[in-house]
Amino acid sequence: MNSIYNHNSIALLIDRIEKITPETKALWGKMNAAQMLQHCKLATDVAFGKQDLKINFLMKILGRLLKKKVFYGGGLQKNTPTAKEFIVNYNVDFEKAKQDLIHNLNRFANEGIASIKVMNHPFWGKLTYEDWDALLWKHTNHHLEQFGV
Repeated sequence: MNSIYNHNSIALLIDRIEKITPETKALWGKMNAAQMLQHCKLATDVAFGKQDLKINFLMKILGRLLKKKVFYGGGLQKNTPTAKEFIVNYNVDFEKAKQDLIHNLNRFANEGIASIKVMNHPFWGKLTYEDWDALLWKHTNHHLEQFGV
């Protein structure tokens, strides 16, 4: 089973990331390749305590209700709404976004569960290390599939 804490699994993600170019087109959605890489990097930053999210009360309830289904059920749905802090609708330096995401992914593999600094996610609620693993793997994989890799 793939894991963000496993060097071989992270190498698989990085190999797929390396196949993306600035010209790679999305199969769905509005983001270009650089924006997607930045979006995924921002999502990983939450685990490190480097990215705050402002989630209203009703959305917090929704996140907690959907957590197990999303993390351990089927894949993420196409065009699912995201937190406003993750909306990347501005120009992004492709190479920087790519290297920043790869750096964050390697941090999970190198530091293991010690890399996780936030155990209470603003949207999903209380998370275990296994929940973080499922969430970040599934989210990153979803967006790589969005770009056909």
